[in-house]
Amino acid sequence: MAGLNEICITQTAATVLALLGEKKGAEMAEPDRRVLAQAEKLYGAGGCDRVFMYHPDAVAMWIYEKYRAHFAQLEKRAALRLPMRSVVPPVTPVAFASMYSGLQPAQHGIMKYEKPVLGAETVFDRLPEAGKRVAVISTQGDSISLIFLERQVDYFIYPTKQECNEKAMGLIAEDTYDLIVLYNGDYDYYMHRRTPEGKRALQALDENIDTWCGIYDRIRDCWKGHRTALAFAPDHGCHRMLGFLGTHGKEEPCDMNIMHFYSFLQEQAEP
Repeated sequence: MAGLNEICITQTAATVLALLGEKKGAEMAEPDRRVLAQAEKLYGAGGCDRVFMYHPDAVAMWIYEKYRAHFAQLEKRAALRLPMRSVVPPVTPVAFASMYSGLQPAQHGIMKYEKPVLGAETVFDRLPEAGKRVAVISTQGDSISLIFLERQVDYFIYPTKQECNEKAMGLIAEDTYDLIVLYNGDYDYYMHRRTPEGKRALQALDENIDTWCGIYDRIRDCWKGHRTALAFAPDHGCHRMLGFLGTHGKEEPCDMNIMHFYSFLQEQAEP
């Protein structure tokens, strides 16, 4: 469809695996060469030894373009700004299943808004099999807390985003995980109950950006001996319905086009 971004979020799975030196599954989409080229430029063939994936829900590319000033501190820290395309339908469980399986919905089996445990192979299968430690942090009842269960990863599921964010900061300080995934759904929550451009939704957007920047600063302070890729990676976009409420799920640029950001924090030599 005209107007949709070229690169699909299905490439995220193989990208995460490649950053950590692991091979993708046979059916997974190819990795995003833009990300890998930047990592190789900074780190050489060794790649990363830490990846942190931050997932704010429903932050559309048009929101980024219209409210770009809100992203100023994020852009100061980000090395790459990548236009991406969600999958059809662009709803949370379908999109995250595609993002971490590397498959289109018809291949992985979640094709509507439902939250079964995903049967397809994912990043959360391949990394533990390779001996790498993975932490998944999410609010209770949300897609990431449910569809990736029954893997050999550590799950930290809490009632509030504040508890999730605090746990993420603690795990960074502990420095024991190769991959940390953190989900925040507050922008999506307020977008649905108000409007994508409402005061409370934009406040939630700012809170997501502040959280990501705080994670960046925490990694900079605590992971000086590592080579880290840090992503800000929404799952889908949103649009305003007739009236005031926001929604998503259409195969149109407003819901399909999103912007992913990657930052690379280089290993620092000890003084």
